[in-house]
Amino acid sequence: MRVIAGRLRGRRLKAPTGTVTRPTSDRVREALFSMLGQVEGCHVLDLFAGSGALGIEALSRGAWSAVFVERNARVVAVLRANLAALALAEDVAQVRCVDALSALRSARQRAETYDLIFIDPPYRQAREWADELAAILPSLLSPAARVVVESATRAPLELPLEIERQRRYGDTSITIHRQQ
Repeated sequence: MRVIAGRLRGRRLKAPTGTVTRPTSDRVREALFSMLGQVEGCHVLDLFAGSGALGIEALSRGAWSAVFVERNARVVAVLRANLAALALAEDVAQVRCVDALSALRSARQRAETYDLIFIDPPYRQAREWADELAAILPSLLSPAARVVVESATRAPLELPLEIERQRRYGDTSITIHRQQ
């Protein structure tokens, strides 16, 4: 797994071993960022971050900051190793080792807002997250923010936000929502 483009282009990323995570393939990441276009200056939230590939790709392409949320301590160790290997300092790339809903509630309490949010939950659990995400996300979105959802084609995570684009890549569905 590598960073596709930007200042960190070609740099290798480690992926956690086992079946705890399902890293987004290089092909899907490349297509996703092609659909997103410019991400320069964005504040990014990478939920269910895993290796951090999506947030790292955004930082490589000029995003100002990224918050990575991952609850599994073993996976967080790999994520931190990736950030350290790329010399991404904590003021630019912050890791929060908590579950997604706790992270979202804390972000809401701190009045944080994001321009770009990546949501890539475990495929089997994606639909279970819909109601809670729909309730919390609006308070975290900056004007014209985009929310990228990666889920299984057969059981997509659907959010009550305007859909800007939607594509399928094999078993993977990518939906880009835009804040109205």
